[in-house]
Amino acid sequence: MYKRRKKAKVESNKGSEKESRETDHQRPDVVKMMPRPQNRCAVLSMYSASLPHRKSMSLKMDEAFLKVNNELETKLVVSWMSNHCYQCLYQTLGLVPAGPGPGKSSFVDFIVGTRHGITLQLNNSDPNVEVPFSFGEHGNYSLWVKNQSVSAVNCSMVTHSDPVNSYLRMFYTVLLDVVRGLLHRLSNSMETERLINSELGSPGRLVESSNDNILPAPSVLSRRLRSLDTFRGMSLVVMVFVNYGGGRYWFFRHESWNGLTVADLVFPWFVFIMGTSVALSMNSLLRSGWSRCSLLLKSVWRSLQLFLIGVLIINPNYCLGPLSWDGLRIPGVLQRLAVAYLLVAMLDLLVARVHTDNLLVDVWWYPVRDILLYWPAWICVLCLEAVWLCITFLLPVPGCPTGYLGPGGIGDMGLYSNCTGGAAGYVDRWLLGNNHIYQNPSSRVIYLTHTAYDPEGILGSINTVLMAFFGLQAGKILLHYKDLHSKIITRFLIWAVILGILSAVLTKCSRNQGFIPVNKNLWSLSYVTTLACMAFVVLLLVYYVVDVKSWWSGAPFHYPGMNSILVYVGHEVFEQYFPFRWRMADSQSHAEHLAQNLVATSCWVFISYLLYKKRVFWKI
Repeated sequence: MYKRRKKAKVESNKGSEKESRETDHQRPDVVKMMPRPQNRCAVLSMYSASLPHRKSMSLKMDEAFLKVNNELETKLVVSWMSNHCYQCLYQTLGLVPAGPGPGKSSFVDFIVGTRHGITLQLNNSDPNVEVPFSFGEHGNYSLWVKNQSVSAVNCSMVTHSDPVNSYLRMFYTVLLDVVRGLLHRLSNSMETERLINSELGSPGRLVESSNDNILPAPSVLSRRLRSLDTFRGMSLVVMVFVNYGGGRYWFFRHESWNGLTVADLVFPWFVFIMGTSVALSMNSLLRSGWSRCSLLLKSVWRSLQLFLIGVLIINPNYCLGPLSWDGLRIPGVLQRLAVAYLLVAMLDLLVARVHTDNLLVDVWWYPVRDILLYWPAWICVLCLEAVWLCITFLLPVPGCPTGYLGPGGIGDMGLYSNCTGGAAGYVDRWLLGNNHIYQNPSSRVIYLTHTAYDPEGILGSINTVLMAFFGLQAGKILLHYKDLHSKIITRFLIWAVILGILSAVLTKCSRNQGFIPVNKNLWSLSYVTTLACMAFVVLLLVYYVVDVKSWWSGAPFHYPGMNSILVYVGHEVFEQYFPFRWRMADSQSHAEHLAQNLVATSCWVFISYLLYKKRVFWKI
């Protein structure tokens, strides 16, 4: 019997926006267009207690063994495609020689990925045969391919050893944290309430006044909205956990192209709550006597600081050596926040009203005053969105179809391999240069793209402004209906329904078939409407639980929410230092990565708590 062992990878475990490392996947020099399979092999799944000898092969995270046994009289070409890859080319996995004789088989060992289900294609005749299967991590499988008849092939998938359940540890960790949180609240609720209720000065204030004076009277009631800091802190804590690795689970990594994971939620929510804070802080400062011109200069200076911190301090190219202009990445998270903050602050200063409680109540537009009073800002935002739509769908991109929204690479049957991101990628490469944008986008993981693409690029900044403006609208609702909890909750719910319906229309309730799919890399319009819908719902729930019913103090998320810039910058700068990272005994264990990432994230929550008690807040 002919025996040969071969090692191949089907799906990479590496590659995220945070990490600037090459993925295990390398696109082949020549990719042949393969015909679409005409039939599927009937797969018989079996279980066997016998375990083949595998000492020569070692597994990493999200990998499994697969032995392909071929009893056919012809050689077998095995190809694969991730079920998460939309309209993709099959990639060659390996060649299994023909069986040496009747009833005898040749075999080849492979290592396959387990992050998503895959479809194996067996090319031994026409038509080709498809074998869809979801492999489990560290499982041991054998695929037997035999002749069932002259024109039919029989496939049997045998499971020799069950995969490990790498999600149980995460479930137990979350359950333990919930129990500890409940016990902490029961045992120390008084101290937490005392800390939370102390007035420490924050942009998240509601200021009430019964007179028309510009300067508030000494008797003005000032009350913190704890829900804003809590929501901001929730987004920030998850962002830190995801950036530190998220236990190396695939759903804590950014989606390769269309769709959503947990990692794709937090940045838009942070942008949303930033817009809400802009509305409240600008109103408070205008009431305090600040001029609009002074606030504009303050906003410009703050945006400039954020942008410079993002470029010079938090730059992923530091891992490649000393910072130099030749490889300096210009876009980034803080840079995107700086642009969105500046434009939304300017829009708010254009239309902001110092007093919102002295309006006529008998006019027809009074029930929608939180929208119509700021119609110039809405027109500006709609014009910006029209610019995004026109550039995205009308700008000619050399070598690519107009309006292309795909990932390139092996997607769309490999026809547009250099068109990653369509107009968004083209604008960045044209204005910034190929060396000044992100070199390892998440699309490399599944779609095997080789073109640089920046998820925080120029064109997507327009929709980031839209996301912040939706947050600004939430702030206007809080200002116009302060202490009218039922009306605030009702309007939050109305906005969530409207945005949810718009998202359903844009996406056709599908991941890839819609007019504009949900896509974090592009910051597509449907991505913004979907995440804004979720943000209104989450803010509604947190507002009701924290500020209306006082069932929850907001701890521990409240603390990092009040020191968000310090926590974000700090977690990036000190990422490689103890206690945020240490040498692990088994670097291929989800459990060890999860423990390390949870400890690192908890450290920043504890640091923010200590700073809170010391009344230390870093504001730009």
